Amino acid sequence: MAINTHAPQRRQVTTGSLALGALVALFVALMVLFILGPLMWLGIHAFAGTWTFPNLLPDDWTLRWWQVVFNDSALAVAVQNSLFFAPMTVLVSAVICLPAAYAFARFNFPGRQFFLISLFATNAFPKMGLFVTLAALFYALNLMNTVLGILIVHVLGTVVFMTWIPAAAFAAVPRNLEEAARDAGASRARVFSSVTLPLALPGIIVAAVMSFLASFDEAQGTYLVGAPAFMTMPTQMYSLVLNYPTQVAAVFSILLAIPSVALMLAAHKHILGGQLAEGFQIK
Repeated sequence: MAINTHAPQRRQVTTGSLALGALVALFVALMVLFILGPLMWLGIHAFAGTWTFPNLLPDDWTLRWWQVVFNDSALAVAVQNSLFFAPMTVLVSAVICLPAAYAFARFNFPGRQFFLISLFATNAFPKMGLFVTLAALFYALNLMNTVLGILIVHVLGTVVFMTWIPAAAFAAVPRNLEEAARDAGASRARVFSSVTLPLALPGIIVAAVMSFLASFDEAQGTYLVGAPAFMTMPTQMYSLVLNYPTQVAAVFSILLAIPSVALMLAAHKHILGGQLAEGFQIK
């Protein structure tokens, strides 16, 4: 009589696979809840009129809170300030950091590794301590409540992105392509504009997107240096939480998230393609 010695092992493998599948499904469900839960909460509150316990959904729906946001002049000014400072920060960061990124990628000079690592200094310590120190310096230089003071704070938060990621992009451009262009008679400027820059552009775009988001979401330094003269969308959230109904804060949070989501979707091909990760692998 033949004895099947493989059946218990098969049942054991099947049980293990089911348990692993259940754990993976549970993890995915928790991640979806963790990511989409707050967005669903904001979306419901943005249109909720009254919401009484223990009802799972609001008692009624309304667009009143959107009208409150769009009709409030202070909130409109905050939106305008955010849409001014974020692009200006990207522009200033590009002017300052892109030449440095090219130098880090193409030249070996004394202190290169030290300067590369030191770029993380602005993110290596609690930002509030850095901003308090900057505020004392800004008071002495009359930079408090000024556009220049806010731009300096924002640029400090974008230096890492606008230097490391483009530096890796410049370093990845094959030297033989540049040498071939030079052999064909192109000048250094023509080689850079026609060969180097187009090939490094995806990394530069990723750096610009990350810098825009960092500036757009910067709150602590902006509030400390710019308030009350300059209020951006993140800093205005402090006032909303303290002085407005929860629904108004939910509407404003959705508006605050729209540019970030739009830019991430626009640049997702380059981000998923590894440009962001490669930016922190430069040697």
